[in-house]
Amino acid sequence: MKDEALKKEDEALNTEQEAGTEQTSEAGSGEAGNTEAAAEAGETAEDVPEGAEEDTEQAPAAEKEEKKGFFKKKKDPRDEKIEDLTDRVKRQMAEFENFRKRTDKEKSAMYEMGAKDIIERILPVIDNFERGLAIVPEDAKGTPLAEGMEKIYKQFRKTLEEAGVKAIEAAGQEFDPNFHNAVMHVDDENLGENVVVEELQKGYMYRDSVVRHSMVKVAN
Repeated sequence: MKDEALKKEDEALNTEQEAGTEQTSEAGSGEAGNTEAAAEAGETAEDVPEGAEEDTEQAPAAEKEEKKGFFKKKKDPRDEKIEDLTDRVKRQMAEFENFRKRTDKEKSAMYEMGAKDIIERILPVIDNFERGLAIVPEDAKGTPLAEGMEKIYKQFRKTLEEAGVKAIEAAGQEFDPNFHNAVMHVDDENLGENVVVEELQKGYMYRDSVVRHSMVKVAN
């Protein structure tokens, strides 16, 4: 009986020792697992790309800028009104300047037309002076009447020249339809082609425009 009781006690001790050994092994395994998990977490943290860290740092800055833009001070309505009025004034000034230039041009054109109209009316008077002086007899050219007519004619021509009126050269010049009006043609071997042989009526220009074309005879 005693032997059996001792045997049972020995078996119970062995069972307790085995249980303790298993618990120790499990504890060691748990600690090892925790150590491995911590190591993996560290490696994961180390493996995070540098760009991700920069993005993380930049995110708060972007949020700050957005907040700053959101709370940005609005433009004063008075400044907007001033800018609008300034723009309107500039446009009005530009339109007025264009109107002034256009008006000056129209006035100049009207002045030119009026001056040419008056000159056209005066030219027949000059023609009559020239015709009258051309028929004065040789023995009467020295008389006070003839000399007086000559002086008036020269004064008249001088006044017109000072106003910008000048005669068009024709005789001996090459025919130019811009200045000459051919009313007669003549065959002359001694003259070149399209040369003005005779001036039948003087032509005149006012500044750079023709008031009356010269009436001429042209050699073919």
